[in-house]
Amino acid sequence: MVAKSAACWRWLAVLLAGALPALAFPEPALWWLAYVALVPWIALLRRAGTARRAALYGWVGGTGFIMAVSNWLLPSLNVFFVVITATLGLLYAPWGWLTWRLLHGTAGWRRSAAAFVLLPCTWVLTEIVRSAPQLGGPWGLLGASQWQVPPARDLASVGGVWLVSLVLVLVNTALAVVLSTAHARLAGLATLLAVTAAVSGVWAWVPRPRPTGTVTVAVVQPGVIHSPTDRFEREAALTAALAGRHLDLVAWGESSVGFNLDGDADLARRLSELSRTVRAPLLVNEDARRGSGDGIYKSSVLLGSSGPAGQHYDKMRLVPFGEYVPARWLLGWATKVGRAATVNRHRGSHPVVMDLAGRRVGPLICFESAFPDMSRVLAQRGAELIVVQSATSTFQDGWAPEQHASLAAMRAAETWRPVVHATLTGVSAAYDARGRQIGRRLGTSQRVAEVFTVPLAAGTSPYVRYGDWVPHLALAVVGASALAAAARGAARAVRRRR
Repeated sequence: MVAKSAACWRWLAVLLAGALPALAFPEPALWWLAYVALVPWIALLRRAGTARRAALYGWVGGTGFIMAVSNWLLPSLNVFFVVITATLGLLYAPWGWLTWRLLHGTAGWRRSAAAFVLLPCTWVLTEIVRSAPQLGGPWGLLGASQWQVPPARDLASVGGVWLVSLVLVLVNTALAVVLSTAHARLAGLATLLAVTAAVSGVWAWVPRPRPTGTVTVAVVQPGVIHSPTDRFEREAALTAALAGRHLDLVAWGESSVGFNLDGDADLARRLSELSRTVRAPLLVNEDARRGSGDGIYKSSVLLGSSGPAGQHYDKMRLVPFGEYVPARWLLGWATKVGRAATVNRHRGSHPVVMDLAGRRVGPLICFESAFPDMSRVLAQRGAELIVVQSATSTFQDGWAPEQHASLAAMRAAETWRPVVHATLTGVSAAYDARGRQIGRRLGTSQRVAEVFTVPLAAGTSPYVRYGDWVPHLALAVVGASALAAAARGAARAVRRRR
């Protein structure tokens, strides 16, 4: 009985240790915790006893992390929340297994040095795999917790959020070695000093974007209004109150227009009148069935004083279960136990950069701001400003609104393009080309139209130029290590046969 009780406590400790890094993300936003939060989990993995148990500890700890960082999904998914988080947590089993292999027992400096290379690379590859849109996308990437830290944002401009994740895991691994492995303590301390020097060097010498002027963007945040008609009326009133503010763009949130503009001439006319009133184009978001049998799309639509400007963007990456149910024929029962989509939305086919009186604007819709590659493509195609249209109405009382708004800071730092995050219900925010916040954040209790003067910038960040070189390097390192281990195993087998 005592042994069983002790085993239960160990499993609970692993679950909680895995969940600990979630406190570095908003809303707790204890960003500094990310540099030490993996140490308890690594310590438990080292003491797992066997490689198999370490893999299980990796699975359980990974499940704890996904549960904690996505806890706001529980009311919507109910029992399905456990299934999803446990599935994603399984991806951390190889990292757990490798941690034990490299650090168990009295690991010397050679195995510790290998851990300093392989554990961060394996973690990054795990994040890459679970970033697939079908698995929920890149929400809760460890590096994204550092959106408030200037040196981390500069790292992101060089290697994307992946480089920040890699550095965080390296620091945690080195600390774990320093605290628990006497034989390799010096190697751990040397690694920490090297990381500090490298990050300081990047912060001091990384190139910076060049200022090129400003644009004035108004964000309309009407709050939680479930009726599409009432929501539109509130947005229209807030927009009309902006008359005389010398605006370049008015941005409404995701699903701000619940009707098809092509089929509703009166609605299109009203939006045109609003554009004339504020003397600026409107970027609205249509969530409606398009034509007969064309299905429901979520679309960013740019309108001017003469009506739709012929520029629109259809959302390409949809939220699993929230906007479509994967394999609905098999998983359709999810609509009965949670708030899964009753009707699948349709996907767009390509990114769009819109012309705004000589300026270039790249729209993203909600979930898409979590994907580094999407904002990178917009920057490559000439976008000077990225506007994210979002709605987190279902999750107002959880961590989701703050987490979502923080992603825009990382996307801005990666691309050297300012990002305006416009939501229906908060949190709305704006960031300059280095990821620094502009003006105030609009919380979930605010029902306002806020004007931001957004500084534009020119230049191509290293991340935009070179892309996802960090994941590619991680894959090469882990692959080469696996091949070398296989070759050594084969050589030992040959020697035994002799």
